[in-house]
Amino acid sequence: MSQPGCVPQVVGRIAEIRRFPVKSTAGESLSVAEIDGRGLQFDRRWAAYTADGGIASGKTTRRFRRVTGLLRWRSAVDVPSGLAYLWDCDDRQYEVGDPLADKALTEAFNQPLAVRTESAVEHHDESGVHIVTTSSIRRVEQLIGAAFDPHRSRANLLIETDGIAFLEDSWSGALLWIGPSVVLRLGVAMPRCVMIDQPQTGAYLTVPALKPLGREHNMSLGLKAEVVRTGTVSVGDAVRLGQIPGG
Repeated sequence: MSQPGCVPQVVGRIAEIRRFPVKSTAGESLSVAEIDGRGLQFDRRWAAYTADGGIASGKTTRRFRRVTGLLRWRSAVDVPSGLAYLWDCDDRQYEVGDPLADKALTEAFNQPLAVRTESAVEHHDESGVHIVTTSSIRRVEQLIGAAFDPHRSRANLLIETDGIAFLEDSWSGALLWIGPSVVLRLGVAMPRCVMIDQPQTGAYLTVPALKPLGREHNMSLGLKAEVVRTGTVSVGDAVRLGQIPGG
């Protein structure tokens, strides 16, 4: 699979897999996930849309509209059926696609909101897959002088690595083998926004991290990644860094 002298080196193992079926909501932890050409299957497949056609998010841009508090809702997918579900702050469940879900969102946020499936406009902010290492998480904890919940990064893949440093910075441009088949092409650093410091269901919030990241690391954490080879990833899978022949 690799050229002589270019054998991918083990750099860590998958510590956690996270999927966020409805964009900008708290997601779900998985033991196993399918990776297709778009990223994790069902990740950010749905999003809440505002009346002007913007995608509800933690920030306002050309595509996105800031809807504060959406992170207090959570979403999950029943894979066999392909049905997605939302839970509000009081843990009431709604099926995505049911008008009652849109009604509940509209009433909770005092503006018209409707959940839709991704179409021509992509729901992902920056890339199909987002990775973070535990080495980086530990470095953030040094910067803020407190525990930092990895869920605040909203990464799809948390990779257990040694040391305390923004380790994955040196991986940019390389290829990452995960388990028996999945290969990701690693891009540039993932820029952070206000979402990293907003309350999120399932993540404990200690002290703000955005400003310390700005001073120390150009307000970035983790790497963007795109899918080169599809397959299945599991918690505990070995993660190898290298190149594809001819890549």
